[in-house]
Amino acid sequence: MRITDLMIKETMIMDLQATTKDEAIEELIASLEASGRINDRALFKEMIYKREAESSTGIGGGIAMPHAKTKAVNEATVVFAKSSKGVEFESLDGEPAKVFFMIAAPEGAANTHLRTLAALSRLLIDTDFIDKLMNTQTPDEVSELFDTKQAEEEAAKKAKEAKKEAAEAQKTPDVIVGNPNSDEFVVAVTACPTGIAHTFMAEDALIKKATEMGVNIRVETNGSEGAQNVLTADEIRRAKGVIVAADKKVEMARFDGKPVLQRPVSDGIRKSEELIRKALNGDAPIYHSEGKGSADESKAEKSSVGSKIYKDLMNGISHMLPFVVGGGILLAISFLIEQVAGEDNALFQLLQTIGGGTGAFHFLIPILAGFIAMSIGDRPALMPGMVGGLMAVNSNAGFLGGLAAGFMAGYVVIFLRKAFAGLPKTLDGLKPILLYPVFGLLISGAIMFYLFDPIFGGINTWLVNVLNNLGTGNAVILGLILGGMMSIDMGGPFNKAAYAFSIGVFTSSGNTNGAMMAAVMAGGMVPPLAIALASTFFKNKFTEQERKSGLTNYVLGLSFITEGAIPFAAADPLRVLTSCIVGSAIAGGLTQFWQINLPAPHGGIFVAALANHALLFLLAVVIGSVISALILGLWKKPLEAK
Repeated sequence: MRITDLMIKETMIMDLQATTKDEAIEELIASLEASGRINDRALFKEMIYKREAESSTGIGGGIAMPHAKTKAVNEATVVFAKSSKGVEFESLDGEPAKVFFMIAAPEGAANTHLRTLAALSRLLIDTDFIDKLMNTQTPDEVSELFDTKQAEEEAAKKAKEAKKEAAEAQKTPDVIVGNPNSDEFVVAVTACPTGIAHTFMAEDALIKKATEMGVNIRVETNGSEGAQNVLTADEIRRAKGVIVAADKKVEMARFDGKPVLQRPVSDGIRKSEELIRKALNGDAPIYHSEGKGSADESKAEKSSVGSKIYKDLMNGISHMLPFVVGGGILLAISFLIEQVAGEDNALFQLLQTIGGGTGAFHFLIPILAGFIAMSIGDRPALMPGMVGGLMAVNSNAGFLGGLAAGFMAGYVVIFLRKAFAGLPKTLDGLKPILLYPVFGLLISGAIMFYLFDPIFGGINTWLVNVLNNLGTGNAVILGLILGGMMSIDMGGPFNKAAYAFSIGVFTSSGNTNGAMMAAVMAGGMVPPLAIALASTFFKNKFTEQERKSGLTNYVLGLSFITEGAIPFAAADPLRVLTSCIVGSAIAGGLTQFWQINLPAPHGGIFVAALANHALLFLLAVVIGSVISALILGLWKKPLEAK
């Protein structure tokens, strides 16, 4: 497939009018929408900004490649645009972007499309080619330039494949730049979250720079099609150093004992020479997959204790959430059926079994504990962590006991690795299959049984009793805090902390205390609903595209999907976040003032009927949303005054 099959002329913008990053994204999306290549502008825009939040797609050198892979795309498309003045795009080199490629990939993009997009990414490393693009005047010239360049690249690829076949005949490693027998040899892995553009640009940048430096390199890519050119054990052994230019998790255990540079994928593109030199010189921390530790670790870039705890906690929560959502919604449906048909109804019993105490909800705390432990101590810690979490459930230590079990099991495995480090090498094979599982489970289980279960069981019982007996004033304050936290970062650490707390109370009380759940659900529904209301009733403050996106937020808000407000918050953080926090806090506080109990952990308006005061719950959401919408609408400047 040719690149120009995706980069259709009808979508090209030869004179981009935008002067800001947000305007550029809007203009590029408008071109996609006008050509019918996307079916949900709001969702596509949300996914574009979600990718931008991970790291700017302004890769430097005057190039920006905003991209998203989502069901909002009808057909894989690349929108080409160029700006004569340049746009401040938060580029990695601080320079304005002048050439733009907005990549829209459908959720089930074919391998042919993904390979074509990867080929496009590789072309953009060539600065001469970018200069020629800037000098084009018509879409026809752009298409002709890409077709010519791609033909040249394909001819070069065929020559490389012929060389590869010759190398295979001589039993020498393939896709290694330079002389594979030279001592000047490094290996690298590149990966970005979407695996469409940056992954392959980093690969090409590293290979190109290694060729200039006379260094042999082997690069593995972790793109949308999975890992390609996978590094062999022999190549890793022979390499002087390893470069991991990645913004997502890659397989690291194979690099045990090697100097490993772990950097963002953008460094692979823009700092390729620095990375190669450091890898060659061994100027990198020695990686230990089992956490053995060494003096070389002093070179590693240490993260703060708080960020490490947060990372481990989020690993547990992110794996737990599918059980919360899936089990919670099925439980909510079962409660609705119970109200209509009674508890003897077969469908009610089925959904209760699947979603409730013996189904999805039974796994919440074990999964949480297991994946916290795994984040700390790798795979050997998963089993003792999960068992510790299950013991917490069975002993009434609950959510708090599960948290403690996860962290404890992770560090028990790290302790065991250090304790067994002096054993003969011949016993290394027994460690992961015998020593770590047996001693990890024994020590973690004993600590849970004799220490954590009694302590956290008592704390948990006390906490539930306190919450059940809170005075109205204190309950309202707690509701205000939890509701407001849901809007601070809309899916980030504060949002997740509030939600995790309410889930802990919910599960610890046997799903009967849904007061905190009512507060966080009301608080989480407010931001998208407030955006929808503001864009509907203050039309002169929003662009046409924003008003269309606002309509989508009615559905997202009613469904308790707070993330629908993220694109608006990214574009105008001060006004949007402030107004949403105020409204969410009020909604959360009102649920406690009216003593609302919602025995369902997810679902929004679709589970509102389960609340003991369903109409008051909806009223709390409406009041919070209207207040936020009014603050935002009155505070935001009219478009003409911008």
